Amino acid sequence: QVPLVESGGGLVQPGGSLRLSCVASGSTVSMGWYRHVPGKQREVVATIIGSRESYVDSVKGRFTISRDNAKNTVDLQMNSLKPEDTAVYYCNQYPPRDDGWGQGTQVTVSS
Repeated sequence: QVPLVESGGGLVQPGGSLRLSCVASGSTVSMGWYRHVPGKQREVVATIIGSRESYVDSVKGRFTISRDNAKNTVDLQMNSLKPEDTAVYYCNQYPPRDDGWGQGTQVTVSS
C-alpha cells in the first residue's frame, strides 16, 4: 500500500467552502476522510463504503464524500466551514491502514 496523497486544503473564512481530493493507489471500495487536531485523537469525518456514505454528527449536512472510479480518487466537499473544522485532513482506507497515512492537507478556517 502506497501512502495516499491528499490535496485541496487552505485558508478559508467561516462559511466558506473547500474541496479536498485524495489519489488512491489501490481499492477505493471502503474509504474514509479523517482529521487531526494537535492534542486530540484523529477522528473519522466521513466514510464511503460501496455506495453508502456516513458522517460524524458535527459535519452532517455540510460535508459530502464522493468517489471517482475512473480517476481512483476520493473527494470531500466541505461547505459552511466553521473554525472548529480547522485540522489536518487525511484520507485512508476504512478501517485505516497503518501504511496508508499520507502527509495530509491543512485546512484552516479563520477570519
